[in-house]
Amino acid sequence: MFTLPDLEAAEQLVRRHFLTTPQFAWPLLSARAGCEVWVKHENHTPTGAFKVRGGLTFFDTLKSRGVISATRGNHGQSLAYAGSRAGIPVTIVVPEGNSLEKNAAMRALGAELIERGRDFDVARQFAMQLAAERGLDFAPSFAPALVKGVATYALELFRAAPPLDALYVPIGLGSGICGCIMARDLLGLSTQIVGVQSTGADAYARSFAAGRVVETDSADTLADGMATRVPDPKALEMILQGAARIVTVTDDEVREAVRAYWTDTHNLAEGAGAAGFAALMQERGKMRGRRVAVILSGGNIDLPLFRDWVMA
Repeated sequence: MFTLPDLEAAEQLVRRHFLTTPQFAWPLLSARAGCEVWVKHENHTPTGAFKVRGGLTFFDTLKSRGVISATRGNHGQSLAYAGSRAGIPVTIVVPEGNSLEKNAAMRALGAELIERGRDFDVARQFAMQLAAERGLDFAPSFAPALVKGVATYALELFRAAPPLDALYVPIGLGSGICGCIMARDLLGLSTQIVGVQSTGADAYARSFAAGRVVETDSADTLADGMATRVPDPKALEMILQGAARIVTVTDDEVREAVRAYWTDTHNLAEGAGAAGFAALMQERGKMRGRRVAVILSGGNIDLPLFRDWVMA
């Protein structure tokens, strides 16, 4: 998909917009998990999530009269942020009832926002239809340019942290985990890459077990960054080749991980952002005494959910 020099060039592109995000080993998280835990803080980007890296590489050489995409929030913020800097208008389709705070953030970054459909996959189909009608370029959630951009966080992590036995990565449509697989392989490392999904939105977990794309009828989780029903075939192919396994976590386990981040590190994690640590806690017996990293992929949690999960 890309070479190590390509990835290093993408890292330099990203660096023109914001500094390297930190990776810290947190003692209290390590005590909870029974292993050395490193956290990659992608909640410290300009949009509060890792996706902005992919948006910057996607728009870097793009010539377009306008871009349209579908999202639950972080991908849309990424495109709006990068599109505004490239001078290209961005339209975002979100499902009905989407996060009010993420909707507001996308509008604040300059995106035209359209609400349509019961979930992300319906919104995505509508966005593709609208792209054809309006003559816009459709920006998928998984594409080589996006993977190359988000892989820069994995490059930073692998080069800054000590050698890692395992890395837990949440899966939405797959750009994050595929970026981690690519970075690991390009650096010649042996770190296990473990995907994480919700028990209520487990299309990739089912597909991984079956060795082929398996769609689900629903994506029922409050961790909206993982709420997808239809796996991307190219992403699944990379995951099948490069991931050790996929762990599924309940919303209750994610809630406890959000609270752990808040109490142990004073960092705010959204549901998908906490899923990696939730999966590590589920597998803490297997990981005991090892050195493990988790991706805090985003911190864009709505206030009502924060009150319910953290303040209750």
